[in-house]
Amino acid sequence: MTAPPASDAPMEKLPEKKKTPTVPVSQKIEQAARKLERLLGGDMSFEFARKEAILQSTPGKIVRRWLGTSSGTAAKSTPESIALAASNLLDPHGPSAAGLHLLLALVPVSMSDAEEKKEEKKNAYLRTASREAEGWLISLATRALYRASRAAEGEELATRGLSILQSHVTARSRLEDASSLYPLLSRLYRYRALCDPRCRAEELARAHRLACIRRDVDCQATILNLMLRSLLAENRVERAQKLISNSTFPERAMNNQLCRYLYYSGRTQALRLEYTMAFSNLSQALRKCPTNTALGFRIALRRLLVVVQLLMGEIPERAVFFEEGMRRELRPYLEIARGVRRGDLSAFRLRVGEWAERLREDGTYTLISRLAHSVVKAGLRRLNASYSRISLEEVAGRLGLRDAGNAEFVVAKAIRDGVIDATIDHEGGFVRSHDLVDIYATVEPAEAFHRRIAYCLTTHNDAVRGMRYPPDAYKKQLEASRGQKNGEGDEKTDEEKAQELEDELDEDF
Repeated sequence: MTAPPASDAPMEKLPEKKKTPTVPVSQKIEQAARKLERLLGGDMSFEFARKEAILQSTPGKIVRRWLGTSSGTAAKSTPESIALAASNLLDPHGPSAAGLHLLLALVPVSMSDAEEKKEEKKNAYLRTASREAEGWLISLATRALYRASRAAEGEELATRGLSILQSHVTARSRLEDASSLYPLLSRLYRYRALCDPRCRAEELARAHRLACIRRDVDCQATILNLMLRSLLAENRVERAQKLISNSTFPERAMNNQLCRYLYYSGRTQALRLEYTMAFSNLSQALRKCPTNTALGFRIALRRLLVVVQLLMGEIPERAVFFEEGMRRELRPYLEIARGVRRGDLSAFRLRVGEWAERLREDGTYTLISRLAHSVVKAGLRRLNASYSRISLEEVAGRLGLRDAGNAEFVVAKAIRDGVIDATIDHEGGFVRSHDLVDIYATVEPAEAFHRRIAYCLTTHNDAVRGMRYPPDAYKKQLEASRGQKNGEGDEKTDEEKAQELEDELDEDF
């Protein structure tokens, strides 16, 4: 047997993994801004063919696509890194000087950093995309302040940034296309609304009217959603419905804004008892929203969609409550759906009371309070299918009603609405269910079949009647077309042509 190797034998060293150097956040922000400069045609060393291909697109589309690719840069940005990047990108004596001073006032850059890069920054300032980079940096700073629980500072910064961008749009609209500033303007409106939920309705309406005049699709969609959000937060449902009916959502808006608009529309319609339209809009919003991101938005959509389905008398599928990332958030709604399916009113009220605070935070407590009637109907259906005869006291106990008198009124309304097929014996104090009749033993299937056949025959006869033409109508059209080709404007009948032929023969002879 061979001896085992000694413990002190030299071991072969594994190659060490090379550590990739971490790039500072300010440098990433600067790289993203210089990429926008190249995309807008500011870099003369850019390939001519690609430059021409990009310039054929509108500046608004270029900035919109660039914002989608640079969203990861904004995730870890801080006011300090944004201010440092602004000092490297924006010229203090150029058109973006106001935005630069606004950003440096939040977190002033140290003089040592400015002196070290003074020579490098002489020819490194942005030229073509300076205004766009200014608006983008202000929006990043507003977002960073909001996430740092400094909403008041963020609201003030966004308000000043909006006035700066509005002046840039007004100045640029006179000479050239200002569409590259529209997506950035809409982002500032949205971030300011996050910092200050009490949006001024008059100011938003004025901004929406101005966006419609200059055909700013981004601001139109964003401001419309902000107005709907503000009205629903204040429970002004009728005004929200008037705004939806009297306004038009732009067709070329971004998909994110379309999803928000469908969500607010569905919420408004659900509060106004229009459950079918609300279910359609919410389902469309859920299909259109991204599946890998926006988890919070998808959770809010799924909550409202489950409640609307329950109000429509449908029970959502069980797999809906166990989707990835939603199990914990949808647990109250799963228990409520179980109570609705079983028809147990006492259990339903117990669950709603247990999760009342959570439901109020989600904004679904008002809609869920309407489900008591659906629970009663589901319970009555189960009792009607299980018992041929049951006392009203037993019905009250099973459904969690107060007494037999209340149960009698509930059963009478259910019979009138066609929920169950039964009869109430008031003297005996019980409910008698009618026997289920085999429908195929009656004449109803034959009558339904006859109605379908009659409908098909009527449709066929109408189609044949519609395809009939007057006799010899095609001849007149053919002769008219021949006359136009030969230069003859008048239409002659067969008798006139025969008379002319006879006259010509008489002249020959």
